[in-house]
Amino acid sequence: MRLKHDIHLAYCTNIHRGQNWAETFDTLVKYVLPVRDRVAAGKPYAIGLRLSNQASIELSDRATLTAFQRWLEKENCYVFTINGFPYGTFHGGRVKELAYVPDWTTNDRVEYTIRLFDLLAELVPPGVEGSVSTVPASFKPLIKTQDQVVTMRANIWRAVERIANVQERSGKVLHLGLEPEPLCYLETSAETVTFIQQMRADRPNDEPINECLGVNYDCCHLAVEYEEPQSAIRRFRSNGIKISKLHFSSAMKVIPTAEAREALKQFIDPVYFHQVVARTRSQETSEGFTRYLDLDEALAADKKDEEEWRIHFHVPLHCKSSTVFDTTSDHMLGILDLLQRDPKLCSHIEMETYTWEVLPPELKNRNVVDQIAAEYDWTLQQMTARGLA
Repeated sequence: MRLKHDIHLAYCTNIHRGQNWAETFDTLVKYVLPVRDRVAAGKPYAIGLRLSNQASIELSDRATLTAFQRWLEKENCYVFTINGFPYGTFHGGRVKELAYVPDWTTNDRVEYTIRLFDLLAELVPPGVEGSVSTVPASFKPLIKTQDQVVTMRANIWRAVERIANVQERSGKVLHLGLEPEPLCYLETSAETVTFIQQMRADRPNDEPINECLGVNYDCCHLAVEYEEPQSAIRRFRSNGIKISKLHFSSAMKVIPTAEAREALKQFIDPVYFHQVVARTRSQETSEGFTRYLDLDEALAADKKDEEEWRIHFHVPLHCKSSTVFDTTSDHMLGILDLLQRDPKLCSHIEMETYTWEVLPPELKNRNVVDQIAAEYDWTLQQMTARGLA
């Protein structure tokens, strides 16, 4: 939906299954329209579209794309952003490290991303910017040589050039957002800034990078890294890096007592990584953090000097604290405070709680439409309180 200050709000459809275009379109009819009727009946409704590589190829067929454009017009819906992070299957089986491949060392990632921008240029309404979010270059364990790093930068430059061409051809403002994530090649704001500065150094004074490349700021991911919203945003903006999109998402925050560790076992699942960043009692510098690839590893380590865990498990935005865990919703509220002071910070907001299928029963005690509507209610309440909606 379109809010004050030309801010656009949607939920990301990666919460639903959809490997090919037929399955993806079916979820739009089955879930997106009922959510629309709950939260924006009779008003233009924004869709945060997730397209796999296969779905993007199928939607690129001219007749299929035209049919989708007509459906959007008939249903009073529009697309302003595409989630281009997961390339392949994202539900129903092991995803974990597969979420990051193919990465930016590959031509497959380049061609997939460019295809998404070709589609977005056809879908985004006049006067509305278009964004695509993508993997944070790669998954850290996959990058073993400097040649791989150089290749990633070169491939992202190839995408930036093509985005600039699509932008010129279509007259639409379009940008790609690298999405820092725990234990990925880019996991902190500092690492992301350094990487983009290296890209600039590769091609000095090449302006498209500032217009067409930025950051997809995922509140869950940066909160897991113990980053503070003001500091992280200041770091990006002081280095001239665009905030392409804001992902409203919330992580788990836990004091790892014996009771909490036992209760956390229900959050282990075979589908997604739930990276853990633990802070020790003895230090609060970056060296005082221990990173675990997945929740089961953190539980197995059973270290006694860790005073807090941040867990990459996207919990519902409206989720309240429990006896087991608190949430990092304060990070989202901090971002909203910054947006209140400067509504031009970012015009794209996407709620992204993709973990619906693997939530424990007590967090999944309603159907998915009710769940998403409740996230809209929470977000709109917070934005209205700040004069943004």
